[in-house]
Amino acid sequence: MSFGSPLLLATLVVPLGGLLAYFWIARKPPHGSISFPNLAVLASVRGRSSWKRHLVAALVLSTLLLLCVGVARPKVLRAAPVDRSTVVLVVDVSVSMNAVDVAPSRLEAARKAIRSFVDGVPSQVKVGLIAFSDDPVVLVSPTNDKEALRSAIASLAPGYGTAIGDAVARGVEVVQLATGEEGATKGAATKAGAVVLLSDGSQTRGILDPLQGADIARQAGIPVYTIALGTPEGTVTINRGGIDLVVLVPPDRLTLARIAEATGGSTFEATDADRLGEVYKQLGRVVSTEEKPREVTAAFVVVAATLLAVGIGLAGLWAPRLP
Repeated sequence: MSFGSPLLLATLVVPLGGLLAYFWIARKPPHGSISFPNLAVLASVRGRSSWKRHLVAALVLSTLLLLCVGVARPKVLRAAPVDRSTVVLVVDVSVSMNAVDVAPSRLEAARKAIRSFVDGVPSQVKVGLIAFSDDPVVLVSPTNDKEALRSAIASLAPGYGTAIGDAVARGVEVVQLATGEEGATKGAATKAGAVVLLSDGSQTRGILDPLQGADIARQAGIPVYTIALGTPEGTVTINRGGIDLVVLVPPDRLTLARIAEATGGSTFEATDADRLGEVYKQLGRVVSTEEKPREVTAAFVVVAATLLAVGIGLAGLWAPRLP
């Protein structure tokens, strides 16, 4: 929580002083004495009224406390839609995406989850799509045209190798091109863009290694969110020299986590289609909203007024009445 007028928190001395004064008065011995024939009855009456008196005092002091905090204009961070945002989806289409450890296959699960992502993000979010195996290929530049994106997603087909570093660098370049006008007017630090990288294996091709690609993203100030798809037991069958070979194709979770950490993004793991769908759904919220401070003074005033009304009501209900 932050405050628009933090110096006004000095008013908290008022409820603190009231609390100290209440304790001093409560412990102060009475000035006079009265005769009461039945001390047992007096003690029982005093015990019953004591907690009531303390409760009313607590409600009044709580009211003062909330009002003192309220005048300092408290603010909390709330998720709010971004005015403009660009996200580039970078999808591994290497041969390992044919593995069926994620049913019906890694590639088909990815197609379905990415379609849901595209359908779910707000219209003001521009989405681009890059497929990569040996080399990254831009299928769709960042756009609001969801039909074009759906067609490109349907066209995803497996290639051969995996060039993670080059794919990250290409994704960053596409984000920069899409947000160049905004960056020129507002400065690079205000560009609203991110890369979402899905991969199911280790790097086997490419000019840049994965951390070199991450360093390019870090310098550009563009977070990379990574998704490791598949299980350690995933396999594909590859024909080499006329011989079918069954090859293990586990995702490189460590490398993907290091990319996310280096760029200020987050990393996720998906070992089944349902989890992959949840990850993309969560990322849809991340890239289309941002945390903004929102003043909550009114909430403090409402709660304070409620406590004061309750305190006044209880005081009137429990006040002694003449016969």
